[in-house]
This record gives sequence, structure tokens and C-alpha cells, in this order.
Amino acid sequence: MGKLALAAKITHVPSMDLSERDGPMKGHRQAAIDGHIEIGRRCRELGVDTIVVFDTHWLVNSVYHLNCAPHYKGIYTSNELPHFISNMSYEMYGNPELGRILGAECNAQGVETLVHDATTLQPEYGTLVPMRYMNKDLHFKIVSVSALCTVHYLDDSARLGWAMRQAIEKHYDGTVAMFASGSLSHRFAQNGQAPQFAEKIWSPFLEHLDHRVVDMWTNGEWKDFCEMLPEYAAKGHGEGFMHDTAMLMGALGWSEYQGKAEIVTPYFGSSGTGQINAILPVTEVSGVAVPGPKASLTAPRVYGEARI
Repeated sequence: MGKLALAAKITHVPSMDLSERDGPMKGHRQAAIDGHIEIGRRCRELGVDTIVVFDTHWLVNSVYHLNCAPHYKGIYTSNELPHFISNMSYEMYGNPELGRILGAECNAQGVETLVHDATTLQPEYGTLVPMRYMNKDLHFKIVSVSALCTVHYLDDSARLGWAMRQAIEKHYDGTVAMFASGSLSHRFAQNGQAPQFAEKIWSPFLEHLDHRVVDMWTNGEWKDFCEMLPEYAAKGHGEGFMHDTAMLMGALGWSEYQGKAEIVTPYFGSSGTGQINAILPVTEVSGVAVPGPKASLTAPRVYGEARI
């Protein structure tokens, strides 16, 4: 019935908001902003009606959660970086119908998920920042998914992504995009050193690690990448333990994914972290029952931060 038309790994750095204001950061994040605008344009071309965002700023300590309230509007200040994002106005429409469909399929496949379609809960900035540039005209509906998962297995997050794709294709009458909203390496600059790392990665190790990962994505080395994801998340200080990436890879078919990433915004440093906008073309995947480590009954369970 429905279709997953576009998938992407995207940045949401708060310095994008600063880049719009007069001051020393003005214009510094224009490439990232332009990348968001381009991804939004591609979504329009493909007929996307709803964007599902795996948001690494939505922290949860139990099960998975979907925010699909009918409407969001407010003024947002980041409690993490209030000197970066302050009094940012936002408005979006949600998609309660799709949220309920996604949640039902996730639960049917054994991934415990709660759907919030009548709530005062507002989205976090992993959703708000990208939509500021992709969705100014409120063209797309939004479903936000918790992806800062503190006690979850990465394989369950991959299974959640796969269940969501199946829900869209089997039960939804529409066209969807999915975004993993989070960084590559995510080691912030030490307190007091932020200014000199505004455009840099925290360490040469992390920068080399990220560049190798980007090469793997553009070369289509997905089997190797999925195998190393838990260790990459741990040693690369992955944002949200990289549950957003596991969710996206699950939706694409995990290690059986056949696409090659298109880099929309080249890799860049921001406050010590590694950032990118990359489209992962959606390909047909056949013969996948459950992607990710849980496909093997003998595979080790995988937490966000370590292989157990």
C-alpha cells in the first residue's frame, strides 16, 4: 500500500540556529542548512506526505515511544545548550494515523512501543531543527520517535525500524521519509575548550573513524558497518548510542541493504562532534525476516553502549 521513499542520516547541530543570526557564527552552518533544504526538496519530488524522525534528543528509559500528536506549536529553548538555541518558534502537524499504524506493527513484531497521539508532549530539537529548514510551509506531517535509548538493545532498534517499514508498506496509504537525526562521533569539546573546537573534531582518532565510516557508506559496505556498529557507537561516543542509525539501517534491510550513500552535506566538525547530511537510497529488500543481530538466535545481545 504505502511506500518508504527516502531515508537519510542528518545533522541537527544547534549552531545552525546561530548561523542565521548576526554574530561570529553567522553563515557558518549554511552548508548544513542547504543540505536540509535539498533533502526537503527531494521529499517533495517523491510525494512524501510524512517524515518519521528518529530523534537522539528524546531520552527514554523504558520501551520505545512515538509522538504523533495532531499539532505542535510553541517556542523552544534548549535545556542542554540554551546559549545556542533560544526562543526558537516552531509549528508542525503530526500524523496520528501513521503513528498508530507504526506502533501496532512494532508491538505485533515484539518490539514494545507506546504511541502518544493525544499528548502535550512536544518534540525535541533533533526533530525541530531539521523541520525548521525542511518544513517551513508545514507541507509534511511529522512523527517523532525516541532514539536516545538508555537501556535498549541496538538489535531491537533495528527490528523497530524494520517493523516500521513493513507497517508503511502493508498498512499505510501514503509516502514516507525516515531520518536518523544524530551525529557520527559525538564527543563534545571539553568544558572551556568549545570555542577552538567550533569547527573541529575532538580527536584525530574520532575523525579518522568517522571518515572510514563515511567511506563504508558511499562504498556500500553495509555488512561490515552493521557488524561494527555497536563498537563504533561505544568508541565513537555515538549520539543516543546510535539507536537512530540502527533504526534507519533496520528499515533499509540491515546488513542486506544494497544502496550507496549520497553525501548531501560533506562531513564537518561542530563543537568536537562529527556531522553529515547523507541520503541512503531506499532499495528493495527480499527474504529478510528480522534484520540485525537478533536474526540469529546465537548472536550476542547488543546494548546501545556495548556488546554483552
